[in-house]
Amino acid sequence: MGILADFREVIKELKHKKRGEATINRCPKCGSPNIMISSGFGTYPRMYGITPRKYVCAECGYNGPIVMEQTKEENG
Repeated sequence: MGILADFREVIKELKHKKRGEATINRCPKCGSPNIMISSGFGTYPRMYGITPRKYVCAECGYNGPIVMEQTKEENG
């Protein structure tokens, strides 16, 4: 049960974005704000509503469906 308890603590700490709150996407690997949505062409086709978005980081080369969102007030 230790892993489940740790997971619950992480979930409690997550902040939920309020409607209309401005955010900046950041790379989960290097933290760079220089991350964009892939065009979807090539080996990872984008089927709208079925497959997740794919993000690509220009700094470290990260490719994947996960991105971090940081609110403007967290930026300082």
